[in-house]
Amino acid sequence: MQYIQIQITFPTAESAHETAAKLVREKLVACAQVCGTVQSFYTWKGVAETSRETLLLAKTVSALFDQVESAVRAEHPYECPQIVALPIVAANADYLEWLKEQLQ
Repeated sequence: MQYIQIQITFPTAESAHETAAKLVREKLVACAQVCGTVQSFYTWKGVAETSRETLLLAKTVSALFDQVESAVRAEHPYECPQIVALPIVAANADYLEWLKEQLQ
């Protein structure tokens, strides 16, 4: 089983909180953390941009990534949201067992 952490940015804390609650309620992620405001720098449609965004971190398994992505896209206000999964290469065994239990 491959555990992952998904990073998702939102334009507001409210939208991040709503998505976090939905993903946990639907058992698509074991836990979600709204980390607060980040300053993002990027190019969008040829224009250099900067914006304040709220970062959401969500723990789940790779087998659920597509479902998480679909759930996020269904309500996300961005045309092209950041939904990036990173592998969890190491974690304490009891945390991973808890994570697994939450997703069943």
